[in-house]
Amino acid sequence: MSLVDELKSAVTPRAALLVLGVFALQMLFITSYVGALHSPKPTDVPFGVVAPPQVSTALMDRLEKLPGDPLAPRTVADAQAARDQIVNREIDGALIVDPRGRTDTLLVASGGGTVLSSALEKMFTQVEAANQRTVRTVDVAPASSEDFDGLSAFYLVVGWCVGGYICAAILAISAGARPANGERAVIRLGTLAVYSVVSGLGGAVIIGPILGALPGSVAALWGLGTLVVFAVGAATLALQSLFGIVGIGLAILLIVVAGNPSAGGAFPLPMLPPFWKAIGPALPPGAGTWAARSIAYFKGNDMTASMLVLSAWAVVGSAVTLVMASLRPARPEPEPPAPEPAGARA
Repeated sequence: MSLVDELKSAVTPRAALLVLGVFALQMLFITSYVGALHSPKPTDVPFGVVAPPQVSTALMDRLEKLPGDPLAPRTVADAQAARDQIVNREIDGALIVDPRGRTDTLLVASGGGTVLSSALEKMFTQVEAANQRTVRTVDVAPASSEDFDGLSAFYLVVGWCVGGYICAAILAISAGARPANGERAVIRLGTLAVYSVVSGLGGAVIIGPILGALPGSVAALWGLGTLVVFAVGAATLALQSLFGIVGIGLAILLIVVAGNPSAGGAFPLPMLPPFWKAIGPALPPGAGTWAARSIAYFKGNDMTASMLVLSAWAVVGSAVTLVMASLRPARPEPEPPAPEPAGARA
């Protein structure tokens, strides 16, 4: 065979299309990660202001007009209300003005992301200095000393997500990318559920009792991990049932390419560009990271939306997998071999 014939034989049109798909996925990966993370800056950070009426209006106006719109300020009744709103994850920080002195108090929550709390501290050091005032910082929900930059929750969820789509991919490609029938789809989802329970527990134990990287209830993290793994796995099975082996690439596109940089892990959501800030909470890595930090540092507050997102991925993924399996025609039973004629035997 000539070289051209060998090339045609080795690289089929289907293989060429898959390679082009991989190239597109690679370019999207680079674009998504660099686009989301190359220039982080706070934008419209929910922020509380506690100040006497005679200075509140002017201060709010000054904060609203800061270059780049870093803050979305709102007035708060008093210091305790500001603390409560931070712990409830309604705001990311607050400034408490002391009308009797020249030192104000900045409340932050590094458990929600140390990069954001550091950015707020730097910002208000400059704002206060411009008004001949000083600021002291109080961390209302501090990140653990073993949780560098508040990244442990993010990496925990990334690990759960990776396990979810790899487990689903293995279950699917072990006997063809599409479920052959409804029974097989149920078995795959059942196996995925068992795997999710085990991996959820494993991650919670490793991140907590073993490494001490993340505080919070092991049982709550276990439940969260189970839901994250199953949601990602069910979504992967659904995509595979719809698109065959290409579904694996689509799962990577959703979870890794789009989900990880928008999850608010390396940089909290208020520091991401608008596109990634918008999609992050709706994808499993973002929902899981928010919930894990809530469990660890915010007394489990403000988790409802994240849990609903993860539950939706799990339910819809399971439903699509089962429906697509039921729509496939059943394989005909092999016919028994015809008996040999008596005279055929020697």
